[in-house]
Amino acid sequence: MRTRPRLRRLLLTVLIACGGLVLVAWLGYREGGRRALDAQSAQAAQQLDLQAQALDQRIERYRALPQVLALDPDLRAAVAAPVDAATRARLNQRLEDANRTTRASTLTLIDARGIAIAASNWRDAGSNVGEDYAFRPYVQQALREGRGRFYGIGVTTAVPGYFLSEALRDEAGRAVGVIVIKIELAAIERTWPEDGDLVLASDAHDVVFLASRAAWRYRVLAPLDARARRELVATRQYEGERLRAYTGDVLRSAGTQGAVVRIDLPAMPGQWLWQRAPVADTDWTLHLLQDAAPVAAASREWATIAGASWAALVFLVLFLQQRMRLGALRRRSRDELETLVRHHAEELRSARDGLVAAAQEADTGLSRRLAHLPQGVVIIDADLRIVAWNARYIDLFRFPSDLVRVGTPIEEIFRYNARRGLLGPGPVEEAIERRLEHLRSGKPHMRESEKTDGTVLEIRGNPLPDGGFVTSYADITTYKTTARELRTLADALEQRIAERTADLEQARAEAEAANRYKGRFAAAAVHDLLQPLNAARMFTAGLRARLRDAETRRIADNIDGALSAQDGILASLLDISRLETGTLRTDVRAVALGPLLEGLARETGVLAQARGLRFDHVPTRAWVRSDATLLRRLVQNFLSNAVRYTARGRIVLGVRRDGDRLWIEVHDTGAGIPPNRQREIFEEFRRLDDGNAGDRGAGLGLAIVDRIARLLGHRIDLRSRPGTGSVFRVSVPLTDAPAQTAIEDVTPGAPAEDDAPLRGCRVWVVDDDPQACAATRQLLQRWECEVLLADAPHAALAAAVRGEAPDIVLLDVRVGDAYGAGLFDTLCDRWSAVPLAILVSGDPDPALRAQARDAGQGFLSRPVRPPALRALMMQMRLRGY
Repeated sequence: MRTRPRLRRLLLTVLIACGGLVLVAWLGYREGGRRALDAQSAQAAQQLDLQAQALDQRIERYRALPQVLALDPDLRAAVAAPVDAATRARLNQRLEDANRTTRASTLTLIDARGIAIAASNWRDAGSNVGEDYAFRPYVQQALREGRGRFYGIGVTTAVPGYFLSEALRDEAGRAVGVIVIKIELAAIERTWPEDGDLVLASDAHDVVFLASRAAWRYRVLAPLDARARRELVATRQYEGERLRAYTGDVLRSAGTQGAVVRIDLPAMPGQWLWQRAPVADTDWTLHLLQDAAPVAAASREWATIAGASWAALVFLVLFLQQRMRLGALRRRSRDELETLVRHHAEELRSARDGLVAAAQEADTGLSRRLAHLPQGVVIIDADLRIVAWNARYIDLFRFPSDLVRVGTPIEEIFRYNARRGLLGPGPVEEAIERRLEHLRSGKPHMRESEKTDGTVLEIRGNPLPDGGFVTSYADITTYKTTARELRTLADALEQRIAERTADLEQARAEAEAANRYKGRFAAAAVHDLLQPLNAARMFTAGLRARLRDAETRRIADNIDGALSAQDGILASLLDISRLETGTLRTDVRAVALGPLLEGLARETGVLAQARGLRFDHVPTRAWVRSDATLLRRLVQNFLSNAVRYTARGRIVLGVRRDGDRLWIEVHDTGAGIPPNRQREIFEEFRRLDDGNAGDRGAGLGLAIVDRIARLLGHRIDLRSRPGTGSVFRVSVPLTDAPAQTAIEDVTPGAPAEDDAPLRGCRVWVVDDDPQACAATRQLLQRWECEVLLADAPHAALAAAVRGEAPDIVLLDVRVGDAYGAGLFDTLCDRWSAVPLAILVSGDPDPALRAQARDAGQGFLSRPVRPPALRALMMQMRLRGY
């Protein structure tokens, strides 16, 4: 009857395990697919943005040319009056020269009737001269609105292109003609990939006119209505080309501008991610199609991981349950064994008492008192002869019926057992004599003996009061077998526990190694990415110094701002990696909170004023126990988010005491955060949609805040009401001010406006990035420095000569496979001198900065800001270290 409940429990366990496995795998499949689809959609949107910028730049190169030509008095005079042959030839030549200079496709001059009176291709057989283009939209738009644009296939040349037109006006302001430039976009189309991703451009009618694959060109992505067909026929936009249909199904959406589709015609097997983006200043749409197979692969991978995790959890639960069951079984077996031993001991004591009484009453070979005992018993007298025994004794040793008699010497019994091998190995006589001597001595004994058939006997011997000896033989085979099985079970359990412990240790070691590798990879990747960013910022600084036009300088400032934002994102990614891997070192000490918050208040006040916000700061003299650098970074992220997400109103920075702790609080009057998103915003790449569209972060600031707070043991708190504002705050422990405090100047002093201290300064630049070397050389030469070398490490080692050391060396910390500090020591040995040195690194590690300071060297983080570099060089040169 016990089998049926056990079977039901087993079936229930299997059902829960299998059902949970399917459910968890399905959830993992959905979540993995969603995350992979979001990531691929974001990447596709970025690629589309780059392609749209390239297309817009191509058109922008020629956009001003028709406007300039429309101001030409000769062209305006030509369309205002009849044109003779000489004038036509002169106009043709002029347009041909202008077209050769601008490298456009064609330039055409059209009168008010739509007739081309001159063109840059007048020498070709398919010349535009004399053709009627009055039906073209770009002519009608220019005559009606002043300018026009249109993409289509040339009716004369049969070459597709983008037409930009501008009206020519007489003195009264009336449109008397049109100047038209045709731009061929085939060059843009050739830059698109032919394999892998598919790039398309469609017009307002959803007709594809540019495609990276020929099968997609002139396909209609949506059915054309009657009005659109009449317009295409009237304008002869795609004359000579057959518009083919596209067929496919949308499987699911992917964001606001994307979807996962199945494409039937033209045939493209599998599923594809279709992303769309409008092209600025046109009615075009740019499309990017990517294979969605990675999304399915990610879904399967997540499902596998989720299923494996669930299986591991199930196995762990079963293992713990089995361990508890075995523990209970072991305790029950021990209790049963103790009970068995106790009963056995009681039986032995009863048997011993019975044997003594039987020996005293024995007068025949088989005493009635011995017959009921479960043990085999034999009694001998003082002459070592048998006087009594029981049937169990005969059965245990399988003696012949005539062997044991009253008066039989015990020596004969020993010899009989010796012939059967029951006395063990060694000489037989010695074994018999040893047993006889033991009986003569009259000493009690107890031992165990195992027979050849596996039976284990417990042998106990006790002397009798009037001489002689009584010996009992108890069969304890069952007891020994049970004990042996328990020992085997205990050994197996210990072995399994040891194996599971070893597996867990190995998994932990592998996880720690993977974590360390991720940290090293992130640091190396950020260092490599910051090198070209550093070069770009230096080139931008050099370019801005040479610009005099305010508009152009503003564009340069925008470029520098974009590079600075990218630098911030990379620095945030590096901080996230270092916080996750535990490689970020902390320096917890007593920190004066007043100077720290005042510096942040000055910086934030400038930003808030630029956005029209009111910023207030409540001073404090409190001292707290924390890491000054990390605490400043934490509060700075609170302030930057407050400025970014507050459209109008006020921001307040202050502190509030709470017992032995202090709350640092940032209040704002922004849009507020809904309760269901207040936990979400502390995750990576999570941003609200109501921030400043021109200054949206990467969504890493609050994730860094959360990790820094956990690293320092500080508590983060958020209070927010939608439409009212938010309060971000952090709790830090209060402490007493130290007896002596020193303020360390961690930033280079501001240099004087006079660059005289750098004039003629001899500088070496050692970096494995050629662009960084070129940018640094250009910047230093603008400061009138003498740049003796700007090259890679091997070139620096080859150029180092004794007695020709420079004044200052700018050295990358990681140059290829070499380490900057070791390379600098080698160069100093070759120079026989130690010049001033400034180390540059993409990893803002406080340990690197401390090492540079201890060595008397400067230190700057990438990307290097030119004012900071100039200030540090002047400071080191003036102070001589």
